[in-house]
Amino acid sequence: MDNREKIIYRTTLIGTAVNAVLIVLKFLAGFVGRSSAMVADAVHSLSDFVTDVIVLVFVKIASKPRDKSHEYGHGKFETLATVIIGLILVIAGIGLMINGIQLVIKSLNGECLPRPGMIALIIAVVSIVSKEWLYHFTARKGHEVNSQAVIANAWHHRSDAISSIGTLIGIAGAMFLGERWRILDPIAAIVVSLFIIKSGYDIMKPCIEELLEASLPEEQQDEIMKIVTSVPGIKNVHNLRTRRIGNGIAIDLHAKMDGNLSLSAAHAIATLAEKALKQRFGSDTFVNIHMEPAI
Repeated sequence: MDNREKIIYRTTLIGTAVNAVLIVLKFLAGFVGRSSAMVADAVHSLSDFVTDVIVLVFVKIASKPRDKSHEYGHGKFETLATVIIGLILVIAGIGLMINGIQLVIKSLNGECLPRPGMIALIIAVVSIVSKEWLYHFTARKGHEVNSQAVIANAWHHRSDAISSIGTLIGIAGAMFLGERWRILDPIAAIVVSLFIIKSGYDIMKPCIEELLEASLPEEQQDEIMKIVTSVPGIKNVHNLRTRRIGNGIAIDLHAKMDGNLSLSAAHAIATLAEKALKQRFGSDTFVNIHMEPAI
């Protein structure tokens, strides 16, 4: 296991441990404190726990070296894990929204919602503090090792903190503003669910584009062209094709050179361009340069 994989595993295991404790505390506070919002928050934390397991499993696969069946490596397994995390976020958000709507309807029909207990309020505060800390810790580690899945998981931690803020507002309103204001609990849950769904969508969108073989952004393609054409001996570049492979990228291009160069000289120039691209985009970058004479 390399250092990158160790950091991902250690970071994810810390998140898993915190989530496990919060799940127990939230379910306990939800049932004992008679707070449906806290129970919904516990379900959201449970989905967070599941995504930690997904990251542990898929990152293990993604770190495997290239083989005959995956000659470009296993990087897209990590991308797939990120998509699954985003999908779970969307599903969790929809579940919270449905539950909140049902409670609002009950309240509007004259049903008296229960007054949450103090334990629910306390655990909501504990959840906000712990999950916000976990977000900053996980995001920092994710950027450190350039892992999309870990960064996505960090945002899942933050969405859980946001969910707990909504839960806190709803519980506090239901506790201190009187019986008719207990509807604030499910209303807050509905508002929070919209942010959760949006967060899941934002996480999935770039990964789906990658799985559909979308090209790199135009500014990155322009940068690739500048790097290659700055190499002495390369007069022009065309047929540039790019795509992401997990945390790496693949670059395929045609480089026009002096047609009187020997094959060895042209290959040496192409090698310099390849090294320049790998220096900029990482040693795991797949570079394929087709040499052709300039007309």
